[in-house]
Amino acid sequence: MKRELFLDQGNRQSAAISCSKRQSIKHLALLGAAAGLLLASASSVIADTKVQFALDWKFEGPAAGFFAGIDNGHFDNEGLDVEISPGQGSLAAIPKVATGAFPFGFADINSLAQFLDQNPGAPVTAIMMIYDKPPFAVIGRKSQGINEPKDLQGKTLGAPPPDGAWAQFPAFASAAGLDMGAITVEPVGFPTREPMLAEGKVDAVTGFSFSSFLNLLRLGVPEDDISTILMADHGLELYGNAIIVNTDYASANPELVKGFLAGVAAGWNDVFADPAAGAKMVAARNPAADVELEQRRLQLAIDNNIRTEYTLANGMGGIDMARMENAIEQLQQNIDFQKAPDIALYFDSSYLPENNFTIE
Repeated sequence: MKRELFLDQGNRQSAAISCSKRQSIKHLALLGAAAGLLLASASSVIADTKVQFALDWKFEGPAAGFFAGIDNGHFDNEGLDVEISPGQGSLAAIPKVATGAFPFGFADINSLAQFLDQNPGAPVTAIMMIYDKPPFAVIGRKSQGINEPKDLQGKTLGAPPPDGAWAQFPAFASAAGLDMGAITVEPVGFPTREPMLAEGKVDAVTGFSFSSFLNLLRLGVPEDDISTILMADHGLELYGNAIIVNTDYASANPELVKGFLAGVAAGWNDVFADPAAGAKMVAARNPAADVELEQRRLQLAIDNNIRTEYTLANGMGGIDMARMENAIEQLQQNIDFQKAPDIALYFDSSYLPENNFTIE
């Protein structure tokens, strides 16, 4: 009897131990599963690398392609969490990127050439051309006698000193055969540029074609009274705005840079196909925006500056070296270079795919 009782107690203890082992194993399995979920979550967070991108100007229609990269998930597909900040002119983004405050920016490549001449060795270059045909323009009032370049002689031209279009005016004047001495130039601020033209205080202004034109419309100037003289249509071979990068950052993160450019290209293809959706993306970030106006501004940029004959044939993002050499010759009329210009300092195509980004 005692032996049977001993055996029975032993069996119960053995069963209890087995049960305890099973519970421990189950507990460890649960812990392992939880740890796996945490690791997966951590990996997801790590994959979404935060990236800051400095625009050249406010949140307006021509920025829609960049916003589409965010809203349509193209940057996310590249593991990037992109934050876009507005700018204050074509020159503003360059020092932000050169100092490393922003890894990426959007800026005029001609202004970049001047910056690098004044700041030798600064770690910044262009890596993707967006405005194959620059929007540099003179915008005038027909009622004040401005219809073509020669009409500027004897007139007053309003020009903001930091304006990218004004920076290229000497080369434009030379190509168009204008006498700069016969034009009265009045420095104006960005906020007062179009209002002064609308009020007749100046006869024309320098600016980006798609912005100044539509700003005048919003101020009540009749469309048939506005003349838009695109400098590229009168002998100017310069390129326009491009994606710029901090070169130290790019060297340390080459695949990230390629992914960023892929997201930009995909976003632009989205707004090529649906400009209305692009304008709504702009308005979502700029409550003061008029969606219809921004859609028109975007369409002007697409038709006149981005989807050009060259980009349709060769893809988006690259440059033609022969044209760039001509552009540098013209640029020397605008800039008193301290050293001989070097295209290799201004544009690096190594982060683009072999055939650039096809425009769909």
